[in-house]
Amino acid sequence: MRVFVTGASGWIGSAVVPLLIGAGHQVVGLARSDASAATLASAGAEAVRGTLDDLDILRGTAAASDGVIHLAFKHDIAFSGDFRGAAEADRRGVQAIAEALAGTGRPFVIASGTPAEPGRVATEGDGHGLGPAQAAGPQGRAATSEWVLSLTSRGVRSSVVRLPRTVHGDGDPGFIAALVRIARDKGVSGYFGDGTNRWPAVHRLDAAHLFHLALEKAPAGSTLHAVADEGVPLRDIAEVIGRHLNVPVAPVSPEAAAEHFAWLASILAADQPASNTLTRELMGWQPTQPGLIADLDKDHYFG
Repeated sequence: MRVFVTGASGWIGSAVVPLLIGAGHQVVGLARSDASAATLASAGAEAVRGTLDDLDILRGTAAASDGVIHLAFKHDIAFSGDFRGAAEADRRGVQAIAEALAGTGRPFVIASGTPAEPGRVATEGDGHGLGPAQAAGPQGRAATSEWVLSLTSRGVRSSVVRLPRTVHGDGDPGFIAALVRIARDKGVSGYFGDGTNRWPAVHRLDAAHLFHLALEKAPAGSTLHAVADEGVPLRDIAEVIGRHLNVPVAPVSPEAAAEHFAWLASILAADQPASNTLTRELMGWQPTQPGLIADLDKDHYFG
């Protein structure tokens, strides 16, 4: 297949692209810069210059492809406080791609996040039924995912791969790397409250494998969980960080969390375990890479 990948040079995309090429697919990646285009070329992919705001480019490239994997998201503005703006840009981009795929039966796989279900482990059956009201709020990205699933009625083999809070590995630019930086700067490896809140996690290579599987064989309307660790307690994460940095490990009260963790505080406040049982059964997906604690215990997070 000729596969259009947005976010192709990003954290997960850079693992997805070689898998697709190794399986015999031709990859066309969206590149925001010359550097991204060069990275894609060196991986054996074709680059098309553009961003999520270039709707005609998204529409045209999708129309010329046999399938699309959508990984791009404006994380820079989302993490600076404008999550709504990032979600709206994402929705516009997704709609442009969907216009090109309608009626073709081609696969359209997008990334989203696992839901948080207070008091229990979230499953692939949770987090559905979001409507227009949620699309304009904090759940905007999830509402876009729901809309993508509805594209089955318009002749698109759409599926959603939900990612956990932590997608880890060598070079991780995400939440775990941020916790390491905070611990180094503060001189203490803190955990929120009593440290029992849990984070689901997956190694980026295992996540990439699930995107590849979804492209090739996910049934239309599938919701998949790229989850390897169902839920790792925050205290366990803090203890590994503290040991490697040789700093004390200590609780941070909810009242002091915003000052200590900054933008991460609200994310750490939620218990967010997630299951992958239905995904394993449906797709035959089996994570093979190290779990979060084993990976965190390696030197690459502390170099």
